[in-house]
Amino acid sequence: MSLESATVTDLQTAAQRSGIGVSVRRKEDRRFLTGQGTYTDDIVRPGMVYAFLLRSPHAHARIASLDVGPARAAKGVLAVFTGADMAADKVGSIPCGWAVANKDGTPMAEPPHPALAVDRVRHVGDAVAVVIARTLAQAKDAAELIEIDYQDLPVVVDPAQALHSPAIHDQAPGNLCYDWEIGDAAAVEAAFARAHHITRLDLINNRLVPNAMEPRSYIGEYDRATGEYTLTTTSQNPHVIRLLMGAFVLNIPEHKLRVVSPDVGGGFGSKIYHYAEEAIVTWAAPKVGKPIKWTSDRSEAFLSDAHGRDHVSHAELALAEDGTFLALKVDTIANLGAYLSTFSTAVPTYLYATLLAGVYRTPAIHCRVRSVFTNTVPVDAYRGAGRPEATYLIERIVDKAAREIGMDRVALRRKNFIPADAFPYQTPVALQYDSGDYEATLGKALVLADVEGFAARRAEAEARGKVRGLGYSTYLEACGIAPSAVVGSLGARAGLFECAVVRVHPTGSVTVLTGSHSHGQGHETTFAQLVSDTLGLPIENVEISHGDTNKVPFGMGTYGSRSLAVGGEALMKAMGKVVDKARKIAAHALEAAVEDVEFKDGSFTIAGTDKAMTFAQVALTAYVPHNFPHDQLEPGLEEQAFYDPMNFTYPGGCHICEVEIDPQTGVVDVVAMTAVDDVGRVINPMIVHGQIHGGLAQGIGQALIEGCAYDANGQLVTGSFMDYAMPRADRLPSFRVDNAVTLCAHNSLGVKGCGEVGAIGSPPAVINAVLDALAPLGVSDIAMPATPFRVWQAIEAARAAAQ
Repeated sequence: MSLESATVTDLQTAAQRSGIGVSVRRKEDRRFLTGQGTYTDDIVRPGMVYAFLLRSPHAHARIASLDVGPARAAKGVLAVFTGADMAADKVGSIPCGWAVANKDGTPMAEPPHPALAVDRVRHVGDAVAVVIARTLAQAKDAAELIEIDYQDLPVVVDPAQALHSPAIHDQAPGNLCYDWEIGDAAAVEAAFARAHHITRLDLINNRLVPNAMEPRSYIGEYDRATGEYTLTTTSQNPHVIRLLMGAFVLNIPEHKLRVVSPDVGGGFGSKIYHYAEEAIVTWAAPKVGKPIKWTSDRSEAFLSDAHGRDHVSHAELALAEDGTFLALKVDTIANLGAYLSTFSTAVPTYLYATLLAGVYRTPAIHCRVRSVFTNTVPVDAYRGAGRPEATYLIERIVDKAAREIGMDRVALRRKNFIPADAFPYQTPVALQYDSGDYEATLGKALVLADVEGFAARRAEAEARGKVRGLGYSTYLEACGIAPSAVVGSLGARAGLFECAVVRVHPTGSVTVLTGSHSHGQGHETTFAQLVSDTLGLPIENVEISHGDTNKVPFGMGTYGSRSLAVGGEALMKAMGKVVDKARKIAAHALEAAVEDVEFKDGSFTIAGTDKAMTFAQVALTAYVPHNFPHDQLEPGLEEQAFYDPMNFTYPGGCHICEVEIDPQTGVVDVVAMTAVDDVGRVINPMIVHGQIHGGLAQGIGQALIEGCAYDANGQLVTGSFMDYAMPRADRLPSFRVDNAVTLCAHNSLGVKGCGEVGAIGSPPAVINAVLDALAPLGVSDIAMPATPFRVWQAIEAARAAAQ
């Protein structure tokens, strides 16, 4: 439909079909489903050569000698570089983006992280040398010619043992990065002193490997004529990569460094960070005079992509005689791996401990976090980033408390919920929640899960020799990671605002330039729906552009479910500026006062008259300003806005899991999974439910089958899909998903974020269901992942103890 020939009614109808609240099919899916997507590894530059990284087979060792001479002489090899070469060129350390202070105010330990190891390797997979050759096969063959003499050093992989093990870094005695705390310890101790009951729980939040469909891939290029570098990267935030790599690692002025992130096949957090390989190929490009590509294979990804979770915690919950929560205290040791990753220090602190209030009115909370270095792959944010760890701890201990005091698990939760009329609600761990109705999500979930019919289903399962359990999780998370004033005071070394440019073309079509970046969430559709709804345009007349630092203004990328709540709000502000200017243009063209011009459904009208102009007509007038009063109006119709919110957003909800277990084998079957989530206003229900489905799959995977394991020598035992289990369709039920909406109080859209809720609420629901099923057999605790073997062991141990 041409905007020039369309009637106002046509435009209104088209916009209604594609606006807010409509399940519009994703615009980007056509190119993905037909194989027309452009991923980094699809790109071939003229004269492009290939990099292969030689990685350490040792978890901790001194490099006694390193001879790359034979490799440099090998067929097809253009260059071989080591850490010494990069150090001689004054290449900086891979930076950490978040500084956390110790509880005594001293700074955290921040040891260097060289792109290529110089004197020591600190985990299996630590890169030692890069070989650049005309083909990848030649690079791999040459790497086998590199001779390295390693001298083994003591290895530690268990975070609980790290504090008492030899130091991995000279700058971090006792392997301690920081000893941090939040909350009022004195108030907590006073509450515990008067408690009627105390529930104690020790738990591990198991380490995970992200495993996005697309492995990481980078192309480094250098233009000798202009002195400009280009990095094409599988990144969730290209501007941040440009900032960190240019300013801190390679000392390249930002205007001479372009970072492009094309289509990205999933990230789940693992593609937020600045990785060493990005710096290596960019630094080496001018030295070999050719574009250099490096692409990880799947085995390499297990050894080099940042892992997730890996917390060891002890928690205690104090309760009054009637079950009222009095206080919570938590002591956590968080594994950071061998080096600091970009956001690793924030995850166990400001993204974890600040969420320990959950959905409950717990008057006093204290949490101590000690983050440690180990000889393992670095750990950073993974879908949920701290919030799943907090939710798992809270919901596990609440369930255990209910069993210990003989109170119904739902009733105990309801008794301690923050009521809907208590918002804004200030928690004792820094955050202030703006809106929520936890009773509504719980009530809706109870009906959707048919909890009333569970007893009959359990009896039927028992008749077949199986045991059934029902598990609850009422959770809350913090999204829209952005308030610069807040995160800056907490140690963030960058602002976390977002930007948008709305470029209206003379024909009335629109291009949006956004600093957010899509890696599967559907931004090209959802953002276009905002434009369609606001400006009254058909969605096909809206294009979303992102991922190129030379095209879009400085933006902070995508993570923490921030795209719509922060990036979408920046877009709304920019559209507001467009409408304001367009109203002035319409007023001039229609010979009316600006205050008399109304804009609705893609049409500018003069109140009380039949005078009107379509949005497209106003756009054309903006670019054909033959009779503009140039002292009042500038030609063109393009506006930019930045948005920096005043608070996080707080999605929440209730997940209910129903499992059936075979006591003879320990096999857990998830027979039903119900999720009712409050993510604020829903822009596209289909996309929201799809995001929740994906999160549920990952949460169930963590709870039942996923677990990253190292042996005592620091070797990754689960280093491939032969050993690391991923959830498959046959392990998952058809999900029951719904929404209960309370609007965010501090953004105009009322949105909260949906990308991570599934992975946050589901793990404790699953484990609570498993324990509910096993309780009649005498099992009171089990660790994630609750694999068949682990469940069978728990059953057999309980049987032995009962005899």
